[in-house]
Amino acid sequence: MGKRRLEDAIQKIDHPIDVTYRSFELDPTMARDVKENVYEKLAKKYGMSIEQAKANTQNMVQMAKDTGLDYRMDTLIQTNTFDAHRLAMYAKKHGLMKEMTERILHAYFTESKHIGDYETLTDLAAEVGLDRDEVKEMLVSGEMAEEVRADEREAQQVGVTGVPYYLINKKYALTGAQPTELFVQALQQVIAEDEGTA
Repeated sequence: MGKRRLEDAIQKIDHPIDVTYRSFELDPTMARDVKENVYEKLAKKYGMSIEQAKANTQNMVQMAKDTGLDYRMDTLIQTNTFDAHRLAMYAKKHGLMKEMTERILHAYFTESKHIGDYETLTDLAAEVGLDRDEVKEMLVSGEMAEEVRADEREAQQVGVTGVPYYLINKKYALTGAQPTELFVQALQQVIAEDEGTA
């Protein structure tokens, strides 16, 4: 959702903006195969009832809908995302990180695909134009793990504790799924400063 709002903001600004995606795991200890549904997991994590977890999640679903996204939390498959991050890094080497990231997010939030499963990730990679056999080999080999860990170390140094997190020109931070207009204002301010007109 935050990604979509940022993209909408960039379209409203007549200035080239370079976006770099970084890896960050909300819960690196999460298993690949999780038996609990998202509501049970949230209820346990935050000490709330299932009903409260559903209500909180419904707010996010509505915000996503307002942004043009279809989040299906009832059927979402929770999993460890480390391998999905490795795949995004691999796609970056081939100039397809944006496409791969978008495809993974859509598969996870809308299609309820298991993005911790190698076969699922391989299928998604092939859809965006990556070689199926090379992706399978990369996933099995553990390749790109250090690149993901390097991003996570950098995030820790910057003080990132959650997502979405945006660092603009390595000096301005925005957190959470901010409104599009706030992104527009922040980007215009940074552009003005860079051009010496602020």
